[in-house]
Amino acid sequence: MRHIAIIGSGPAGYYTAEAAQKAFGEDVRVDIFDRLPVPYGLIRTGVAPDHQSIKGVSRRYEKVALTDNVRFVGNVTVGEDVSVAELQDLYDAVVLATGAPHDRALGIPGEDLANVFGSAAFVGWYNGHPQFADLDPDLSGKTAVVIGMGNVALDVARILAKTPAEFEGSDIVAHALDRLAGSAIERIVILGRRGPHQIMMTPKELGELGQLERAAPLVDPAVLPDEVEDAILEPGLRKSVTHLRSFAAIPESERAGKPLTIEFAFMAQPKSLIGKDKVEAVEAERTEIVKGRASGTGETFRIPASLVVSCIGYRSASIPGVPFDERAGRFANDEGRILTGLYCVGWARRGPSGTIGTNRPDGQALVEKIVEDVESGTLGPPRKQGRAGFDALAKERELDLVTFRDWKKIEEAEEAAAREGAPREKFVDIEAMIRARE
Repeated sequence: MRHIAIIGSGPAGYYTAEAAQKAFGEDVRVDIFDRLPVPYGLIRTGVAPDHQSIKGVSRRYEKVALTDNVRFVGNVTVGEDVSVAELQDLYDAVVLATGAPHDRALGIPGEDLANVFGSAAFVGWYNGHPQFADLDPDLSGKTAVVIGMGNVALDVARILAKTPAEFEGSDIVAHALDRLAGSAIERIVILGRRGPHQIMMTPKELGELGQLERAAPLVDPAVLPDEVEDAILEPGLRKSVTHLRSFAAIPESERAGKPLTIEFAFMAQPKSLIGKDKVEAVEAERTEIVKGRASGTGETFRIPASLVVSCIGYRSASIPGVPFDERAGRFANDEGRILTGLYCVGWARRGPSGTIGTNRPDGQALVEKIVEDVESGTLGPPRKQGRAGFDALAKERELDLVTFRDWKKIEEAEEAAAREGAPREKFVDIEAMIRARE
């Protein structure tokens, strides 16, 4: 019997567990650990609340979780409640599937001003992540600047722009819905240092901006390349640029009926955030593309900003005793191998890239490495205690473990508390989650 510990219960964690089941059959026991009492990671707290169809992938993870040889172990913080070294003593393989929960810093003056947030924090706020439930963004100003040209920037802009009625069917948490209902924002600027042909936005998400009740997207036709140049783009990006062209063609008469504008500011990079205590403006520098890279021109301008959300990427959280690549913001690894018996997968391995589905082949590839290490004798004979050993340690330390059965009770309570038209009302407090299982 082989014992595998997976740290992190998001897509990478569950796809790895699924692959381990297929590779080892009944000869494996997998424990999936999470610091929260609830599973699914970014499916729960990262995917936009109005994208419920994407969250449906959790049903696949539930099938894995309900099998006899996979167990969810919630409310355990690895690095505090138990060390990686202790897990290595108990399990044949320890897999870090911790994702990339921290925002990349902007690295410019003023980013510590009030009402400046990273996307992990801001998205966590409206998605009900306990760590960010008390974020308290001020939406009383007129202009929000969203920095970044990827889908997360689109999510943030769309959530800021929607009317309360447009959240019908979503699981946005009540505290965020109430705050957004009183928002005074009239202008959202999506700021990116490169041009329309370099965006990382996918067509579906970009197209949603053209279907909002009270907001209209705005693109300056002058910044769009000649249409013939679109032919060299890969199909998905070409569709996205087609959306930008349609936004540029929206007539003023149509815009006049919508009080909120979502404005794309291409070829501009933030240089500093201006304000005394709270952010008041973004100072940006015009850029140009030189050999495929954005280069500053020296020309600067200011955008008034009462709220700034930075959506420029994420970093994994380091763990004591585990080699970490500070520059890349992920664990130092060789195709998923960190040290003997210690592995990483998903964003913890490759950095924050790819889609949810990308984690499935990533998990399969990592399990192949574990199988290789078992067959070569690198991991030694199957003598580890695994689950029984951890349970004894947890009892000794009086850890309050949350099982998948407990999670189902939490889920039932969230569904029972849902407002009309919503699938659930998430608990945003860990103690409340734990009480709900009783």
